[in-house]
Amino acid sequence: MTRKYNVISSDSHLEVPVWEWTDRIPAKYRDRAPRRLVLPDGGDAVIGEAGVHPVGLALCAGKPYSEFKWIGVTAEEQHGTGDPESRLREQDQDGVDAEALFPGGGSQGIRSVKDPEAYLVMNRAYNDFLSDYCSVDPDRLLGLAQIPETGISDAVEELERVRKMPGIAGVVLNRYPAGRDVATPEDDPFWAASLDMEMPVTIHVQIGSHQYYKDGMMGQYPKKPGPMALNPHVTDFIKRCARYAISGGYNSTQMVLSGVFHRFPNLRIFIAETQIGWIPNYYDQFDDLHARLRHIGEQELGLEPLSRRPSDYVRDHFLWGFMRNPVGVRMRHEIGVENIMWSSDFPHSECDWPNSLEVIQEAMVGVPDDERYKIVAGNAVDFFHLDNIVSD
Repeated sequence: MTRKYNVISSDSHLEVPVWEWTDRIPAKYRDRAPRRLVLPDGGDAVIGEAGVHPVGLALCAGKPYSEFKWIGVTAEEQHGTGDPESRLREQDQDGVDAEALFPGGGSQGIRSVKDPEAYLVMNRAYNDFLSDYCSVDPDRLLGLAQIPETGISDAVEELERVRKMPGIAGVVLNRYPAGRDVATPEDDPFWAASLDMEMPVTIHVQIGSHQYYKDGMMGQYPKKPGPMALNPHVTDFIKRCARYAISGGYNSTQMVLSGVFHRFPNLRIFIAETQIGWIPNYYDQFDDLHARLRHIGEQELGLEPLSRRPSDYVRDHFLWGFMRNPVGVRMRHEIGVENIMWSSDFPHSECDWPNSLEVIQEAMVGVPDDERYKIVAGNAVDFFHLDNIVSD
């Protein structure tokens, strides 16, 4: 089948309710899985070990914000929660040719399951469901499988498994492959396997959360006795170098300084939903702060010296996702046109469905056609290896 891609959302979400796929979980684990809870007001929620998650949370597609409600709504009332055929119709309504489908909030609830065996079974069940869902039209439904967080062997095993499954276009990391919130050489078998398989690797917003700033590089490398050990909130080398970056900038700083790209010079990572207007400042400040502080990392933490400016590594190895960010588009040459990808974030509250084409047009005023194409489709075609699907 041939297809012409004009608009690809590099970051959308599959918000099909968990109760549509948890019957795939073996019965012995099913009572640990997220499940449906009908709230007293009649609205739907997901309940599990992560607590209660109303289905309306963050879902606002096609509604005025004045009508946005977190509770008191059912899954059937929301856009983006239906079967594959309805999802394709929603793409058509929005003028979008394909979407990369990150997990939804309910599906991510399995991450809170404390029993590792049960968690792994549930993670596989979700990925199996995702494959079946996206196989209805794998050129347009680009499934991103969840990589488990239980260690490097489990991560590589699931990477190898989902690579063979139809409808899977890439994988998403919630933690680094070895199951930590810091990048270490323990992750290397995963990076090597992803490159061998040509499997795209993504991060949604960031690995972990800003609460992990307290760990950062201090939790990654042995350190000498002395001031560096006294207060990691103040002396964390990663936090210092990333202090003018937001969201995924912390993770890109971790990876650059940990030497991942010395060992894997062809590795590229897509960090979705970061917005992009801050990135030129991040480049500038990362270079400046690293030049001032690099002796700390090299002398106290044993980091390898970088052979280039830190910003050069970020430019070469990371792509960034944005939704409605006209100022970021205006700064595209500072960031690198080849490093940014538009997304709708459908069906979350940041999306403008079914008016994405209007938002794109607003952001792309004055942008040459070739650059516009890269940002709204071409970079995604390249990253997700869709270039084997040629136009008529």
